[in-house]
Amino acid sequence: MKIILFILAYLALSFTASAHGISDADKAGILAGGNLEYIKLGASHMLTGYDHLLFLFGVMFFLTRFRDVVKFITAFTLGHCITLIFATLFQIKANFYLIDAVIALTVCYKAFDNLDGFKKLVGVESPNLLIAVFVFGLIHGFGLSTRLQELPLGKDGLLMRILSFNVGVELGQILALSIMLLLLSQWRKFPSFTHFAKITNILLMFAGVILFLMQIHGYEHSSSAHSFPLNTDEHYEIHQALDTERDVATEEAVKQPAEESSPTLSQ
Repeated sequence: MKIILFILAYLALSFTASAHGISDADKAGILAGGNLEYIKLGASHMLTGYDHLLFLFGVMFFLTRFRDVVKFITAFTLGHCITLIFATLFQIKANFYLIDAVIALTVCYKAFDNLDGFKKLVGVESPNLLIAVFVFGLIHGFGLSTRLQELPLGKDGLLMRILSFNVGVELGQILALSIMLLLLSQWRKFPSFTHFAKITNILLMFAGVILFLMQIHGYEHSSSAHSFPLNTDEHYEIHQALDTERDVATEEAVKQPAEESSPTLSQ
């Protein structure tokens, strides 16, 4: 049983770190590259940010008019641009696990709203969706900022690096939304959309809960690794070894471009 618990905890933490964090390979690329690398990083971060994508999927699920799609996505984009740019520029930080946990709850909120939960279970009308999407955009942008601030951004050219990352995020979002729009518009043509709309949003809420638990695990692990109901020595040492391996890989990736660009003695 202990082994099973450890495997589940390890998989959860690994998925959390790799699915939405900035990988060591990305960090190495940033250190060796310029603003174009920040654009690439922003795009890849959005396209692998499952919490952002799930929330957008929930927002898009019942929108049939292009005008409504533009309205809500504009509100979300405006929100996350504000906090991404200003939180990074003024170095406003928070624990990224906790921020991502709140983002996971926004996924649950949208699924609950799609299921008409406010009227059926709470007995009230749903809150203004446009305002909610804007506010959640602010939260998502803060999450993006906490991840961006993992990098050694420096002061020279800071604003351009932030804007480049933001441009990448928007490009990634456009690509993701285009795919979602295409799939949803095609799915709505079939009776299965009506039949499976409820179960789809239940699964969306379940995914939000899983992401929330994963982020809480990450927070607990980062703040008090020895408090887990596992063999704490093994738990801690395994993660320390993994971190060391990642650091070594990053150093080698950073050194390699420099060595290749340096002239040899024979030359």
